[in-house]
Amino acid sequence: MADVAAHAGVAIGTVSNTLNSPGKVREATRRKVLAAIAELGFVRNDAARSLAAGSSTSVGLVLADLGNSFFVDIARGVERVMRRRGMDVLIVNTDIEPAREVHNLELLDRSRVAGIIIAPLDTPLAKSPVLPTRSTPTVLVNYESPTLSYSGVIVDERHGGLLAASHLLSLGRRRLLFVGGPLFLTAVSQRWEGAQQAVAGQADATIALEQTRGVNIRHGREVAKRLIRAGAGAYDGIIAGSDLVAIGLIQVLNEIPGFAVPVDIAVTGYDNNHFASESAIPVSTVAQPGEEMGSMAADLLLEQIERPESPKRTVTLEPRMIPRSSTLGDVWRRD
Repeated sequence: MADVAAHAGVAIGTVSNTLNSPGKVREATRRKVLAAIAELGFVRNDAARSLAAGSSTSVGLVLADLGNSFFVDIARGVERVMRRRGMDVLIVNTDIEPAREVHNLELLDRSRVAGIIIAPLDTPLAKSPVLPTRSTPTVLVNYESPTLSYSGVIVDERHGGLLAASHLLSLGRRRLLFVGGPLFLTAVSQRWEGAQQAVAGQADATIALEQTRGVNIRHGREVAKRLIRAGAGAYDGIIAGSDLVAIGLIQVLNEIPGFAVPVDIAVTGYDNNHFASESAIPVSTVAQPGEEMGSMAADLLLEQIERPESPKRTVTLEPRMIPRSSTLGDVWRRD
């Protein structure tokens, strides 16, 4: 700022007012200062400014996997709320690596952001009553703090599993299979519980479990190959733990001569990833309200920043079923 002031021939306070209170500076002087800033390539140090002022206009957002459009939707919701409040959002991607998650949290904490929103991995860290964010206000999204140490926003996963299984049952499917895992992932295990609940009310229906090592396309393909070896006709409906698993299943099952999705076996996914409706066979899915979750998490974080003494709470949102070709076949038509 001293260099800019000397170059423009003004006081340092005039440079400060130009940046922070332009209404206090005459237009001609403001233009002179801005020209000096442009010529010198001056960039304001917001981190130092936050330390001096004792506050920050940025919040951090730690996402589990930016390759999953569900988390992109969460980011949009967070940004929409923060933008209205004149705050910036710094987004970091954990890429489903626990060590990277810890690093990202510590990085944002050192950066003195005003607060942090985290979509945590399902690890002991997420279950801990203390995250590595010291005194930085922190809110969870897509995960509930078991100790209620942090506010958070979640979706009723059991209801989502129930919706998927109920949809298949309503279409007359009776030999169901849940494909997903590993079951130590809270969301997947709750979806499995919901699917079981739906089938429990149907005396003529059954449901089995095929646990996977993950929720990506290759995991769905691996299960489909095992099903083919065991006899693909053993089931007439599959509840996949994610859209990626569903797509992997469909890719392999549709390669069987004389066997087709959904004529011989109907498949549902979960998450409503953006590409689920654009795949070769559009996937019926349970949609999570990602943007609404992000917006609600942002509101909770602002509440914690402005009123640190406010009680911690978890908000639960409801998922919804979106039927498409993978269960309805030709009955479904893309809008």
